[in-house]
Amino acid sequence: MKKAYFAAGCFWGVEHWFKKITGVKDTTVGYCGGTLENPTYEQVLKGDTGHLETVEVVYDPSLVSYADLVKVFFEIHDYTQTDGQGPDIGPQYLSAVFTSDEAEKQIVKKHMEFLERNGEKVATKILDFKKFWPAEAYHQDYYSKTHQVPYCHIRRNIKWNV
Repeated sequence: MKKAYFAAGCFWGVEHWFKKITGVKDTTVGYCGGTLENPTYEQVLKGDTGHLETVEVVYDPSLVSYADLVKVFFEIHDYTQTDGQGPDIGPQYLSAVFTSDEAEKQIVKKHMEFLERNGEKVATKILDFKKFWPAEAYHQDYYSKTHQVPYCHIRRNIKWNV
């Protein structure tokens, strides 16, 4: 199993879409970036800790590739929005991929360059993965528990040629 880290606004919607992908074995919502150790939701919500709402995706690379996860990431959110995601405004909701090595970074760059060649202005940041802090239990599997649907994440197919 491998792990990948994606920030695309409200972590509930991001988790919802990644759970649907064959080969994804588990997801955990939480926080990456920032300087505060073991941040709480209330602290991150203020927007001054430097953390982004992030989803840790545990996946089987024999069933789904990192590149395929990156494609899903770009298909489920507005990667052009510079101030948050949908109605969720603030630095904690920015679009970013936290990469663990140079190979992951190059895959993300390749997909961003494809989008830019097709006229898109990509606001997504590529950041080095350092530490992931799981969010509180009541945030985990939120849409499964509440039987609601994401309010700012929809999936649209992009005709990738990467």
